[in-house]
Amino acid sequence: MDGISSYSVFIAAHKPQLVLSGVPEHFWQTLCKKLKDQIFDSGISFQLVKIDYEDVEKEPFDPLWSVISIRDIDRTDSSNIYLIDHAWTFKANSIRNNLRNVPALLERMCNLMQITLETTEEQIDEVSRRVWKYANTYALESEELSVEDRVPVWYVMDELGSGITHSDSPNFRMVPFIHVPEQLTYTLLFPIENVDEGDIVTRNFVEGQYSDPLQREAMLIPWRYYEHFDESFSQEEPDVNYFLSGHIVETLPELELLADRNLPNTLKVYSEYEYINQYLTAPEFEIVDNENDADILWFVNHFKTYKELSVNSPQKFVNQFPFEYVITIKDLLAIVARRVPKTNIEINELETLPVWLPTTLNMKTELPKLVAYYMQRKTQGLDNHWICKPYNLARGLDTYITDTLDFLCRLPLSGPKIAQKYIENPVLFDRPEVGKVKFDIRYVILLKSVNPTEVYIYKNFFLRFSNKAFAMENFEDYEKHFTVMNYTQGAPLFRLLCKDFKEAWSNQYENYDWAEVEKSIFNMISELFIGATSKEAPCGIAKSPQSRAVYAADIMLSWQKCNKDEFMQPKLLEVNWMPDCRRACEYYPDFYNDIFSVLFLNKDVSTCTKIL
Repeated sequence: MDGISSYSVFIAAHKPQLVLSGVPEHFWQTLCKKLKDQIFDSGISFQLVKIDYEDVEKEPFDPLWSVISIRDIDRTDSSNIYLIDHAWTFKANSIRNNLRNVPALLERMCNLMQITLETTEEQIDEVSRRVWKYANTYALESEELSVEDRVPVWYVMDELGSGITHSDSPNFRMVPFIHVPEQLTYTLLFPIENVDEGDIVTRNFVEGQYSDPLQREAMLIPWRYYEHFDESFSQEEPDVNYFLSGHIVETLPELELLADRNLPNTLKVYSEYEYINQYLTAPEFEIVDNENDADILWFVNHFKTYKELSVNSPQKFVNQFPFEYVITIKDLLAIVARRVPKTNIEINELETLPVWLPTTLNMKTELPKLVAYYMQRKTQGLDNHWICKPYNLARGLDTYITDTLDFLCRLPLSGPKIAQKYIENPVLFDRPEVGKVKFDIRYVILLKSVNPTEVYIYKNFFLRFSNKAFAMENFEDYEKHFTVMNYTQGAPLFRLLCKDFKEAWSNQYENYDWAEVEKSIFNMISELFIGATSKEAPCGIAKSPQSRAVYAADIMLSWQKCNKDEFMQPKLLEVNWMPDCRRACEYYPDFYNDIFSVLFLNKDVSTCTKIL
């Protein structure tokens, strides 16, 4: 293939990536050649030097290495773009396993980080702690990739790349680059200023514009002193623009067109969900194949056009509410939950309200508050483990547990996340063959109406269990700290019906009546929906007489102290949109018959209880 056609093929495959990364076009042809011929020629322009601190005391944030230019470099010269190799690519929850299984990698990282500890485990601990001063991240974005394959990965560059230090006024940029034919990732190094021989090569570790300058300062904590640890961590509800940001606009129904109506004797249901088609067998409902013929539309994708539905088909129902995402997206759920009126319960000054919401901060917009809260907890000697989750992913994907501040400050680079205080004192369930394990409880919630708000709970709850005895250690061990095993290859799945759970509960916790625990759970869910419907859309779920909805709330129990008494406090983990109800149907074949009877026929059924 000649040079011109080779370059054309290269550009066809890589131009979007180069433009998005801000790589100047005059470097593209050189980059094509260097990748094709595997030219790694940074050594003719740069030298890695170890910084000698023998005559002065090294400060905590002083770098170990520096890179200097050994010749003049012109930023307009198209030859001055360089390939930097990656020494280590890893998922954030596999660091220790990587280091333990590849001794040469551990040795290389110890040399890079100048770690001289004796034992392998000590070295692994120290590399795990320090790696966030060196790690960078990227994610693959393609509609052809699975959600799992799009989870961000982290990498440490080779010694030269890792030796380049930070500056607020850098002379170089470094960006990750995926070479499509090889499916290999490199880092591209190129100048943005002219550089003289002997100059120190620098880059900006935290690129981009931040409306809050403290956000950027907090993200730089691994590399320089931060002066705001004592700032207030109190949270304020964001304005309406935050609730709309990143969301497709939803139209609101024309309420005056939706007067009371007489329902037909048989309601026709068009459902995209296979288990409704299979298990909805009550004679009052008929499954149809055409949504135009239906009285009830049950979609599995987000519905946004409520106004149009009210105008064109005022007699139809749909299985979603306008702006219901305020409870199903994790950052908004926390905001909505904090609207709950303050309680009289005595709490530590570092406990946040409501007590049923684990302290939750938005890493994209509230990182300085998270840092302040973290440091104030540290000062008081309180546990500081945090579970960090993407706004809108489930199944534990891209979710990490850490007590390392440097890692918390790096995570915003890998996409929008919340940091939620990890429940360090969960109520455990004794599995005789395993020990005392974490578990969570899933309740199916039926939202029948907003303004007035009507909420029901399906009383047969569902349980998920960890596979290993709980302990506040080994946080990379998924089967010890997580409960969702359905999607984990090779992990055993422990099942227990709620009636069997209640029987076991009465034996394990005879002083804690399950009916009282459940009452506190229902009260928590009721308070959530009061908060979620207390404000107009888009800050709250909107009124829509055509809407009915089913959600699932995942809940854990934790031990809470009040004065000298200890009680079980439910903690809301998340609310799921369009939950998987296969297990519900298999355990309870009348599941959808009961739910549809409550939502559409105004029937009282024994399996559902009204809580609001």
